[in-house]
Amino acid sequence: MKNFRRSRKALSPVVASIILIAVTVAVSIAVAAWMGALTVGFMGSNSVTVTNVNFVTGTPNVIDVSLKNTGTKALTIAQVKVNNVVATANSTLSLNPAVSGGLRLTTNPAWSAGNPYKFDLYDTSGQVVASYQANAPGT
Repeated sequence: MKNFRRSRKALSPVVASIILIAVTVAVSIAVAAWMGALTVGFMGSNSVTVTNVNFVTGTPNVIDVSLKNTGTKALTIAQVKVNNVVATANSTLSLNPAVSGGLRLTTNPAWSAGNPYKFDLYDTSGQVVASYQANAPGT
């Protein structure tokens, strides 16, 4: 009988240790999920979709670009490069999430009919938020 009692007493610390480990794991999972939810709220994404490019006929150095902010936070288009050359925009463009807008670009050199053009749009931090390729209309 004495051996049985000793075994019974020894079982209690083992069970207590297992319960403590299980509680620690459960709390750490809950904290990790909570922290993950917080960081998603603070972080947002910058993303712009080019919806249309119009090479203005009669003025071979003007291109109209239509955009939509598909990201989760507001952003400002600070610079546009056409074929890796900075184009002059009529203004900077600030877009809230899910809002559309447009830019009128003046390029140097002028665009040529039938040639492909790559557009890179940069935000105020210098990060590329969109790239797009379009061909100038042929003559």
